[in-house]
Amino acid sequence: MKLEILAKADSIDIQNTIISKIKDLINFKNLEPGDKLPSERTLSEKFGVTRSNVRQAIQKLETYGLLDSIPQSGTFVANIGVIAMNGMIDEILSLQEPNFKSLVETRILLELKTVRLASLRRSDEDLTKIKSALDAYSDKVLRGEEAVQEDLLFHLAIAKASGNATLNNFMLLITPEIITNFEKYHVCDKSLARQGIEEHNAIYSAIKNQDPKLAKQKMKDHFTVLYQYCYNVKKSS
Repeated sequence: MKLEILAKADSIDIQNTIISKIKDLINFKNLEPGDKLPSERTLSEKFGVTRSNVRQAIQKLETYGLLDSIPQSGTFVANIGVIAMNGMIDEILSLQEPNFKSLVETRILLELKTVRLASLRRSDEDLTKIKSALDAYSDKVLRGEEAVQEDLLFHLAIAKASGNATLNNFMLLITPEIITNFEKYHVCDKSLARQGIEEHNAIYSAIKNQDPKLAKQKMKDHFTVLYQYCYNVKKSS
């Protein structure tokens, strides 16, 4: 685990160094929105890093909307002013890795909104996907198996049903980190997971009946126990 953490830290440091150099390059060359960056190979040679490192840094800047990569064409400066871009890159470079508690808090904030919207906007197809994820979770739990991924797929199906692409994207962004932390701290023990079946069914029922108030309350009830459990795990770790 320590080696894994060190490797991740090294990767982030390399990414941040490349991002800082890309920022300097944009400023030095006075690149404007729509201007093209040098190729990945050129940047890797210039910065003395691998093309994979450059690609990861560019993808990170794309995630924040600062660069646009177009297949077969290259990577371009997004339609944002230099002052705003420099400020945002500085903020990205100063970002800290989210801790367990902050991930749970963010997830709760997102899901209270997505479940309300899902109950208002869900389609029959959305309901089918939510129910399928719920059944997969229940089956694994009842067999005594860990069902962290199935649990999150249920919640991701709700996010998709919200019809809000931004909220859905945020959920997708934090999900891998949530899975890693849940497995690391063994959050979903058997008693909590079995209780989750009943709670998931209540959430699904409220969405099916298109009752946004009840759906939000059931999701809040679901997370009350989870948040307390996660917080205690984090304090004792």
